[in-house]
Amino acid sequence: MKKIRITHETIYHYKQPVTFGEHMALMRPREGHDVHIERGLVEIEPKASVRWVRDLYANSVAKIAFAKPSNKLRIFSEVDVVLYDEKLVRCHVDPEAISFPFHYSPDEQLGLVPYRLPSFSQDGLALKNWMFDLHQPGQAVDTLELLNKLNTRIYEAFQYTRREDPGVQLPSDTIALGSGSCRDYAVLMMEAARYWGLAAQFVTGYVQMGEGQHGSTHAWTEIYIPGVGWQGFDPTNNKLAGDEHISAGVAPHHAQASPLSGSWAGPIDAFKNMEVSVQVVALDQAPDHNRTVKV
Repeated sequence: MKKIRITHETIYHYKQPVTFGEHMALMRPREGHDVHIERGLVEIEPKASVRWVRDLYANSVAKIAFAKPSNKLRIFSEVDVVLYDEKLVRCHVDPEAISFPFHYSPDEQLGLVPYRLPSFSQDGLALKNWMFDLHQPGQAVDTLELLNKLNTRIYEAFQYTRREDPGVQLPSDTIALGSGSCRDYAVLMMEAARYWGLAAQFVTGYVQMGEGQHGSTHAWTEIYIPGVGWQGFDPTNNKLAGDEHISAGVAPHHAQASPLSGSWAGPIDAFKNMEVSVQVVALDQAPDHNRTVKV
């Protein structure tokens, strides 16, 4: 068990006052048996009303309605969470899923349909060629070993880059360019797992970094493994998602798990710039000087 404080501030600056449409924010960690929120604080400028809802995927979404125009939009969130991490993944895999390929049980298959359908069906050939030497049809391999190899392949094959552009690259573009952001890596792993018939989803959230490092929003992939449930894989850092990963939103498509979305109305050149500051700090542990991760 450990305690984490997540501070997340996003500021949009405009050259003149603009009108804001409804915004939706995924800034509250997903609570459950492994995550408990102890304290939360939200500040918003300009004045706004906030309504919390659960979306289709049980994410806690803040729907924000603004009262007046402004030349600045600021959303600040600070949350203290307690994390309970269980690392015995291999011990919990159902016997029928230890070796890949396997079949999901009939009661799981119906619910997992949206998570097995490719988001970018046109990229099937590019994925097939890129993944060919990882697994051939009919070959029996250890499921976790195969997924870890995929995780490592993405980490080693591509050059990590921070991209400020919205959205993600097509998996085929990431393969062709040889580089991508954490979002691009997460989408590539999600689509690769789906190519094998596995259920996978996109995750947005936060990751704890080393002492003296600022954090950021982060993205990774979760794959449904019978007996284990949704297991996170972080190809940006070549590791299983653990107690330094705190998810805020999950969805079968990356666009449904955007940290912040909304609209504004005003002159086309009114937007000036954006600032984002994120810190993820352990409250009950000494800093880990050896922890270095990319976001």
